[in-house]
This record gives sequence, structure tokens and C-alpha cells, in this order.
Amino acid sequence: MPVKIRLQRHGKKGKPFYWVVAADSRAKRDGRYLEKLGTYNPNTNPATVDIKVDRAVDWLQNGAQPTDTARNLLSETGALLKNHLVSGVRKGAHSEEDVETKFAAWVSEKASRQDVAKDKVAKAKADEKAKALAAEKEINEKRKADAEAAIAAAEAEVAAAEAQAQAEAAAAEAEAPAEEAQAEEAPAEDAPAEKETPAEEAPAAEAEATDDKDSAEATE
Repeated sequence: MPVKIRLQRHGKKGKPFYWVVAADSRAKRDGRYLEKLGTYNPNTNPATVDIKVDRAVDWLQNGAQPTDTARNLLSETGALLKNHLVSGVRKGAHSEEDVETKFAAWVSEKASRQDVAKDKVAKAKADEKAKALAAEKEINEKRKADAEAAIAAAEAEVAAAEAQAQAEAAAAEAEAPAEEAQAEEAPAEDAPAEKETPAEEAPAAEAEATDDKDSAEATE
């Protein structure tokens, strides 16, 4: 029975999660499988791969053929390397102890590289977060400055209106005494004209009275 090591899709829509399985090559992709060898989660950064290396090597030694994607995952976890080392033991190139030593050294180096990659990702996230915070702080400061400028403009407008009102009130108070003074001076100018008229007419009346007296005396 030809066996393939391949991925079987699981997870939600838009967030796929895969099982790495050994299955009959004639079975459907997401159908029955012979053994679950691990998982692959592409939703994390970096992607999470968890493979049972020894079981994968057993299947590879028994002739199982991985798909291209499965081969990449087996290489990522060192299963292909260990399979190569085990094949070397069969050929007498080295012992089983050498296999474990070399594989342990590879795993340690791989872990160091992963730690560096994780540190880079964490640093990138921290830098991105710092930039976002700085941008948000800048926006908040701009909003605050705009609000303070608007308040200052409103206060200046109110102060200008109050100053104008005070100036108009002062001008009105200054005009009021002048109008009152003009009103008091107008009757004083007319008073002598009314008193002079009877004074001018008095001699004429006395002259008429004298003439009448003289006429009467002449008649007698």
C-alpha cells in the first residue's frame, strides 16, 4: 500500500490549521489516515510546527513519500536529517550514538536560530507598538493644542466685545453732559428779547398820553 505523508486541513474558515498525517495515497485529502504525525499552524508568527520526528522517520524508512509541503515541514523539524543519519547507520557510516549526538547538536542550533527569529519578531512588534503610541500621542497633543487655541480665541473675542461695549458706554456718558449744557443755555439767550419789547413800547404810550393832554388844554 503506497503511503503519503501529507497535510490534512482543520480549523475555521480563514484560519486554517493542519494535521501532518501518514495516509493511504488513494484516500481523500481530509479523509481517513493511518497515523497523525504532528501539527502545523500558519496563523502564528513564526508559524508553529510540531512533528513526532521518530515516528516520521519510521514511516520514511518504510517508504512513505511526503508531499512538497510536508517535506518542507519535515526538513524544518529535522526529520529528514535524522532519516538521513539513520540510513547512514544501516550503511555503516556511523553508529546510532553518532546519530543522536549529531541530531541533538542540530536541534540546539535550530533552537538558537528560532530564538533569534522570535527576538526579531518581538522587537518588530515592540517598535510598531512604540510608533503607534507616539503617533497617538502626537494626535492627542495636536487636539489639545487646537482646543486650547479655540478657547483662547473665544476668550479674546469675548474680551474684545466687552472692551467695545465699555468704550461705547464711556462715549455715551461723555455726550450726555454736553447735551444737558446746550439745553440749559438755550432759554437764557431768549429771555432778554421778551423783556426788551415792553421797554421799547413804553415811551410811545407816554408820548400819546402827552399829546392827548395838550389837545385837551388847547380846546379849553
